[in-house]
Amino acid sequence: MITSPSPLVPVPIPDHVAALIGSCLPVHVLQAEVDADCAAREVYRFRGPLCPEDRADREYALAALAKANKILAKHHPKLPVRPGW
Repeated sequence: MITSPSPLVPVPIPDHVAALIGSCLPVHVLQAEVDADCAAREVYRFRGPLCPEDRADREYALAALAKANKILAKHHPKLPVRPGW
């Protein structure tokens, strides 16, 4: 019996291929991608009961993620970054 393949597994992209892909995108979209990735990592960092300062930092990271995702979605609907939860 043939089974279907498992869910997609991310495969690393060589640096020169990533640079070629990046050269095809506008600079503001590349910056938004970096900002969204950093903000998603920051959001994922906060777990459990949060003190007021951590809640404020998490909200700031969520706002940065939303702002970057707006730019990415405007460029292409499938580009927005999801936080890791």
